[in-house]
Amino acid sequence: MTTNNRKYLFVLVCAAAALIAACGGGGNNTVHNTNGTANKPKGNMIPANAPPGAEPPTQAGSPTAPVTLEEFADFSCPQCSLKNPVLNEIRTMYGSRIRFIFRNFPLDIQGHEKSYDAAIAAQAAGFQGKFWDMENLLFTNQKAWTADPNYKQVWKGYAQQIGLDVNKWEDDCLGLPAKNRVDDDKKRAVAIGVSSTPTLYINNVEFPFAQMTVEGLKPAIDAELAKAPAPGQSAAPAASNSNSGNSAPANK
Repeated sequence: MTTNNRKYLFVLVCAAAALIAACGGGGNNTVHNTNGTANKPKGNMIPANAPPGAEPPTQAGSPTAPVTLEEFADFSCPQCSLKNPVLNEIRTMYGSRIRFIFRNFPLDIQGHEKSYDAAIAAQAAGFQGKFWDMENLLFTNQKAWTADPNYKQVWKGYAQQIGLDVNKWEDDCLGLPAKNRVDDDKKRAVAIGVSSTPTLYINNVEFPFAQMTVEGLKPAIDAELAKAPAPGQSAAPAASNSNSGNSAPANK
């Protein structure tokens, strides 16, 4: 092998390794820097002074639940698609006993050029109370639309499928409110040092990617629930908000 060929092979290997690490792969204790953040160990905590992200957040469950799961995800990320059924099952299993927050974190890396627009499309669906429906279709059909040059037409089909007012959805995809929500989530992610997807926090503590299974998550969530005040001792009882999306009037 010539010197030039060896150099070319080295570059390809490095590029592939960076993409895998950025999209939740590897399972190492350190993640690669992909968005200008410092490399950090897993298990870090979200600081109290971190930017809040989109307000109100895109959430399911109860906003006053004692346990909050906060996911940072990229719609083009294969690992996010792989973990989506796991997190769907957790949301269904715990219902209003938890608060589940979805944060948009489209990675600025090769192969994820459609991620930012996908996040906007999902937020625009959220303005009609259909964020989770669009989120599920984007992850379930990820391989199809990421490979389709007419991906926005594919998304329009999803909008029709879930019963959106398609004209309004298209207008919202072009408007600032949906874009601002994505940008606000990205600011939060960068500020707290998220640099791979999916990244999940349970009550502000990062949860290991390797344990992001139903069997791995359930003991961690149950342990946090066990710390909560017994029924009748809580100052503010939880109110069900099982499919709130991000359809609050302030964001329309």
